[in-house]
Amino acid sequence: MAAGISLARVIAHCGGSPLGAVELLVRAIASAPSAPEPYAVLAELRQDQGPELKQSLEAEGSLSAVLAQAYFMFLEGDMDNAAMTLGSVTGVRPDVAWGAAPWFGDARFLGAVSAEALAEACLRTLDYGHDLDTDEMRDRFAPWFHALDVVSEHRPVPESLAAMARLPRACGRYELSFALCDRADAVERVMWTAVARAVTWRVMGDLDQAADAYACALLLDPANWSLYLDLADVRAEEGFAAAANLVEQGLEHEPDEVSLRAAGAAYRTRLTGSPDDLRALIALAPQLANTTYRNLLIDYACAGPKLPRKLVAEALAIRTD
Repeated sequence: MAAGISLARVIAHCGGSPLGAVELLVRAIASAPSAPEPYAVLAELRQDQGPELKQSLEAEGSLSAVLAQAYFMFLEGDMDNAAMTLGSVTGVRPDVAWGAAPWFGDARFLGAVSAEALAEACLRTLDYGHDLDTDEMRDRFAPWFHALDVVSEHRPVPESLAAMARLPRACGRYELSFALCDRADAVERVMWTAVARAVTWRVMGDLDQAADAYACALLLDPANWSLYLDLADVRAEEGFAAAANLVEQGLEHEPDEVSLRAAGAAYRTRLTGSPDDLRALIALAPQLANTTYRNLLIDYACAGPKLPRKLVAEALAIRTD
């Protein structure tokens, strides 16, 4: 790290390449995310280069440039954009503990960043679907968990806390996810918090608790068709009669929704072995954007009783790996 910092200073001041210096400094940060020295040199570069460096970073768009921008936003007092930008970097490279940066745990940052911006930052860390449920990832995200704890206590915006809960859930920190929901409920009970609880219970494998939480969400937003589908999908893991009935209730609110219609066809096929319902699913399945969900519905349906083999083969041919 020390060699990289020294070389960055030389490149910036003698070699005339501030962007090259930034890249070296970000490499140093990646090797020791909590070290203050690379950030001190970044601050020097920002002061020496002025608006020219900022414009160059915005035009560059590389991970190194974006990380530097996050720090510069912090220095400028733009804590919300600093948080969201660091979230974007972390989403791309969660194998580096970017959140260990001294500024991210600084009282000035934690005292000013909004709950809405930190929630959006959390969502950005999840954008690329990396597996975060490991001990190594939990260690790397420890500064994020601290930030969530501080901000949710002092600025408990229910919808934002429900969104924040997705990050600790993805990391297997279920108790923190529930704690955020508790803080949200203490301010106001909203549908999104109930959904956050339901998803956490479902990930943990407790279908009864998940169903109860989705039922609470429906009480708070009884015309929301997607909640009927979510609850139906949970019930389908235990039995298909209740799931089919819930889908029908959802269709009363959104009769043209493809996912509801497809789920209803799948659940009825599983219950009754109706070839007509399986044909309906075959027609609707290509319109489902979520291939994992499409495959699940096809699997459910094709296990229905006494279905024509040729029709089952046609349905299975729609599955994608």
